[in-house]
Amino acid sequence: MKLGKLGLVSLTASLIGTAPAPGGTVVVEISGLRSAKGQVLACLTARAKSFPDCTRDPAARKLAVPSREAATLRFAAVPPGRYAVALLDDANGNGKADMALFIPREGFGFSRDAAAPFGPPKFAAAAFDVGAEPVSIPIRMRYVF
Repeated sequence: MKLGKLGLVSLTASLIGTAPAPGGTVVVEISGLRSAKGQVLACLTARAKSFPDCTRDPAARKLAVPSREAATLRFAAVPPGRYAVALLDDANGNGKADMALFIPREGFGFSRDAAAPFGPPKFAAAAFDVGAEPVSIPIRMRYVF
């Protein structure tokens, strides 16, 4: 079988298009969300120093989803490794965590239901492994006020 340049390009594009995405899928199942107003901000990071806000991790995955649609979040094609997820119930939609005397006024949650009694948990408390198989992470939202 003889393929011209155009046929070879089409065959290559077809094969690339059908190849599975590298890495696994992380599915975050959220419970305890108080309201359908605002948005849920999520970040997935593999860097302990960037947890929980992901600002110093250029490879972090971030999502902003309307609260009414945020029961399940998906991060696709996540390379194998150790990760942690942090969530914020940004009820007023301003894109940041609102605080009152260093206490969060909006809901938050972390992978592995990591406790946050006096500030955010350490990366190790929230970390989980990602491989080729899908990973389901339940996160319960917590509210101080």
